[in-house]
Amino acid sequence: MLPPMPTFTRHIPVLTALALAACALGGCGTVNQKVSAGMADYIPAWAGGLPADAPPRAGTPEYDKFMQERERKRLMPAADRGDDAKPAATTQGAAH
Repeated sequence: MLPPMPTFTRHIPVLTALALAACALGGCGTVNQKVSAGMADYIPAWAGGLPADAPPRAGTPEYDKFMQERERKRLMPAADRGDDAKPAATTQGAAH
């Protein structure tokens, strides 16, 4: 029968396993910017993703079209824009 391991050497495999797990989890946080930005588009709005009326991402052809349309509407008179006037946000007092 083998003698029991001394106390200080018994912790080495445990510490090694914890260090490897920490390094593996640390690698998950360093996903590159393009992958994380692309994955954010697939998260539903109810789970914290982009809302349906969010503008397109910068650098895409859709974004350029969106900005041209926005500039065109900005230069138009307010009466001709066709946007419905958004009601002002009302503040409600605390219910007692």
